[in-house]
Amino acid sequence: MLLCAAVFDRLPPRHRPLGLARRKIYPPVYRPLVDLSTMEERHIILRYRLDRATIHELCAQLEPDLMSPIRRPTGIPPLVQVLSVLHFLASGSFQTTVAMSSGMSQPMFSKVLSRVLSALMKYMQRYIVFPEEGDLATVKGDFYALGHIPNIIGAIDGTHVALVPPKDNEQVYRNRKSYHSMNVQVVCLADQYISHLNAKFPGSVHDTYVMRNSSIPYVMEQLQRHRVWLIGDSGYPNLPWLLTPVRNPRTRAEERYNEAHGRTRRIIEWTLGVLKARFRCLHMTGGSLMYSPKKVCHIIVACCMLHNLALRRQLPFLQEDGPDGGVVAAVEPVESEEEEDDGDDTDNRDTVIQQYFQ
Repeated sequence: MLLCAAVFDRLPPRHRPLGLARRKIYPPVYRPLVDLSTMEERHIILRYRLDRATIHELCAQLEPDLMSPIRRPTGIPPLVQVLSVLHFLASGSFQTTVAMSSGMSQPMFSKVLSRVLSALMKYMQRYIVFPEEGDLATVKGDFYALGHIPNIIGAIDGTHVALVPPKDNEQVYRNRKSYHSMNVQVVCLADQYISHLNAKFPGSVHDTYVMRNSSIPYVMEQLQRHRVWLIGDSGYPNLPWLLTPVRNPRTRAEERYNEAHGRTRRIIEWTLGVLKARFRCLHMTGGSLMYSPKKVCHIIVACCMLHNLALRRQLPFLQEDGPDGGVVAAVEPVESEEEEDDGDDTDNRDTVIQQYFQ
């Protein structure tokens, strides 16, 4: 009969049973269930939203933060940690399901998720970048091609990501559609690249409040010497740097402006649609995220970072039910959840209408 070393050593010598030996304990060795080298490139993108080369580069970037302080053979390799989190973000599956497919327990996956998210947060400003002054001409040209409104450098809108709210103040997270969420402000470019993100406000907060309490007003005011604008729906006020549609157009010029405005602003709806389709954990069909608001914020930021990374690598967006073997050519846009804002200053918009749409 054998006793484990911990029990055997705690017994006083005179109480150690005769004939019982001390058993040596061998630590469990983690055996990965996922091997990228055996997977087809298409299946890798379908499951993780990134290709093989991009995953390895991302893993190398995050590896210092994902390695155990003691490099034991029992630790979960950084590559497996990254893959398990990518699978979770892309599928929106329960932790238990993702953990089993990665060869780890649910409590271990929970720790891995926190570790990978924390590592990603360190690189947010590298992956989500507002256009610099030297890039404004290109950005304006790309937006002009959409709706023929000049000097647009971004489209802004808010979207809601469902979560299970904290019990002590759940009413703060209840949005106007009566479910609990985080109100996420996104600014995108004409190629669906996310250039600005604010994901820290609960669902009951109005889009205008989120915008005014973000860095966007400061950034845009610093760029006003270039006479540039953002474009948004009627849930936002007209500002010197923000154009919204005319609520009740009375002239043909105002109608033409609204038509051009709609063609241009639609890019933010498509961007949010692609983002939530690419990372199902953000979509209502993936259910509510059962984490603290802070962790939900980190999940949203991580998805936007990875969305931008996929765009910059020109990776196709694949879904199981997509046409042409999984390639998705079009995604249902996320319709604007606009709610009219008061206090419009229409002078700036009227000037644009008179100069370009008369």
